[in-house]
Amino acid sequence: MGAQLRVYKRRIRSVTATKKITKAMEMIAASRVVKAQRKVAASTPYATELTRAVTAVGTGSNTKHPLTTEAESATRAAVLLLTSDRGLAGAFNSNAIKAAERLTARLEAEGKAVDTYIVGRRGIAHYNFRERVISHSWTGFTDEPSYADAKQIAGPLIEAIEKDTADGGVDELHIVYTEFVSMMTQTAVDGRLLPLRLEDVATESSAAGTDTPAKGEARPLYEFEPSAEDVLDALLPRYVESRIYNALLQSAASKHAATRRAMKSATDNAGELINTLSRLANAARQAEITQEISEIVGGASALADATAGSDK
Repeated sequence: MGAQLRVYKRRIRSVTATKKITKAMEMIAASRVVKAQRKVAASTPYATELTRAVTAVGTGSNTKHPLTTEAESATRAAVLLLTSDRGLAGAFNSNAIKAAERLTARLEAEGKAVDTYIVGRRGIAHYNFRERVISHSWTGFTDEPSYADAKQIAGPLIEAIEKDTADGGVDELHIVYTEFVSMMTQTAVDGRLLPLRLEDVATESSAAGTDTPAKGEARPLYEFEPSAEDVLDALLPRYVESRIYNALLQSAASKHAATRRAMKSATDNAGELINTLSRLANAARQAEITQEISEIVGGASALADATAGSDK
């Protein structure tokens, strides 16, 4: 066997092994994205009812609360970026990071200092490589996040917005994550979590099917026990946790879908490469056979000529 043919066969074996790995990863990602979609659907009723409660308290009282009151001149904002712990997901992480950088640039253009909070090793590695300051980070659960993880993330963020900016607090809280639209489409989006825009909450509540007063209509009056402020103290942290949890689930589903698509593409490319290498290997083998035949014929012809010369 010629050296060139051995090279082709070795590459075919290597690509075939890679194809088996990418195919297995594609199947694993396909099963995980279905589970993630179910979790997103399961978290919707809780988020809907919590949105209804927050809307009722926020619109039914005149209480000024640090989580719903706009700062007269916001000077500092926190940005929570959701990425994944692992790669092999195409442009999933880079799109989320780019969205966070655009949001940061926009906030800085408004004259606000930005504190960055990151979930996922990929985002942390990106910022560490560029020597950017990270206020807080979390890893280890991006593939299958739980509500406890969302609660762990929400704690420092709520604490930061409740503090005065002079003590290291922030005036606003934004989140950047990848929204799961379909198996083929995942979009990096950003939104403001705090201070809570009651109009946005009312819009979400209407979209979810909850009852909200039409524009211009009188809103119902509520009595809160022990007080509206105490109710907000209890509800709004839960609201933030539910929003972060939903974003984590959306991001996980998007990551698995992106991984499935990337691994399918890799598997298809490996198949095409194997076909190309097989054709090249066949051509190399045919060239070797042709060369051997030519050598045999040439040798036979030379022997015949030598024999004919000796007979003379």
